Amino acid sequence: MRRSQPHPQPLPMLEEGRGGQKKISIMGARAIRLFLTSSDLYIVLFEAIPPPHAWGGGRRWGLNMRTVEWHDNKVRMIDQRLLPWEFTRVDYDDYHAVAAAITDMVVRGAPAIGAAAAFGLALAAHQSTAADRPALLRDLESAASTLKQARPTAVNLAWAVDRLMRVLDDTSLERIDAIRAALLHEAQTLADEDVAINKRMGAFGAALIRDGDTILHHCNTGALATVDWGTALGVVRSAYEQGKKIHVLLDETRPRLQGARLSAWELKQLGIPFDVIADNAAGHFMRTGQVNIVLVGSDRTAANGDVANKIGTYKLGVVARENGIPFYPVVPTSTIDLSLKNGDEIPIEERDPAEVRAPYGLPICPDDYPVRNPAFDVTPHRYVTGIVTENGIAYPPFDVNLRRAVEDTLVNR
Repeated sequence: MRRSQPHPQPLPMLEEGRGGQKKISIMGARAIRLFLTSSDLYIVLFEAIPPPHAWGGGRRWGLNMRTVEWHDNKVRMIDQRLLPWEFTRVDYDDYHAVAAAITDMVVRGAPAIGAAAAFGLALAAHQSTAADRPALLRDLESAASTLKQARPTAVNLAWAVDRLMRVLDDTSLERIDAIRAALLHEAQTLADEDVAINKRMGAFGAALIRDGDTILHHCNTGALATVDWGTALGVVRSAYEQGKKIHVLLDETRPRLQGARLSAWELKQLGIPFDVIADNAAGHFMRTGQVNIVLVGSDRTAANGDVANKIGTYKLGVVARENGIPFYPVVPTSTIDLSLKNGDEIPIEERDPAEVRAPYGLPICPDDYPVRNPAFDVTPHRYVTGIVTENGIAYPPFDVNLRRAVEDTLVNR
């Protein structure tokens, strides 16, 4: 792995936000911008991140920084709404603000959401003024409910909260400080496991990538969508670091442009060649033989292999099959929901119409135009070549092999 050259250390700047938020802003020229969250309007002073060439290199990020982490009894996140123009980390000392950050997509990506919710529940324990175990459990049950409601489609959110709540099954944990320590330990373990899982998926998935391949990718599934490394883009990163010459076509991914903003930013840091393309251009590149493989992520995968992912994924699966191109979701087993028989049972989040009418505050149609804004769609399993997990690549029949992959995880934990 190439090492980046050191760059000048930034002077952090701390700004108090509303609802327990504290902004740590680094690098570059100062500016003021307004942000509208689900709870309040507040002004944040931030510093803009310079382009990678200003660092004397481009691979610092991702080597020693996590998307979400515990820091000084607070939950710290990279504010992904600002990238690629500004790099800002936000500290939260209130679990309600963590839930709002998940809803407002300060943090996004199923694994990252799960880790944020886990740290959010640990934060709730630290926030609680309960004097005994029963009172603390009541506070935590309320916090768990609030966190679970933040976003409905990503199964990792409920999975992470439930995993931490199971810590409370240990009745020997009677003292408040012992419960707090146990919850934080479990949240940190979950976050560390996510990084290890992503690297294992990267190794399995990289075997699918040949030297010289062009990979089509949708949304953002890199380090920003996880604690670190990434799922589908983690596969890309692993293949690149094996020395394979690859090129990536990045769907811009409307309406929030995670591909153009976030995936491109990550690949720029890593030095991986890419082109951003309009979402509607993907079919052209596939039909004309300019794509060798399609890699995507998943926010929830049903027992039969139906894959819910960012809106626009379904049409990629259909067109890939039409053109004989392999289509692989990269999915940690925590994202596989064996309780759902098929994708029709997956709840699909509908987001604010303003994201379509005026993306990032830039109006493209009048406010009175009706808008539909589903955040996810479901790709039926018949369009899926295989599903990359941390326990290997699952191929059809998915109802058998996905269950086996999940069971392998339970056995190895």
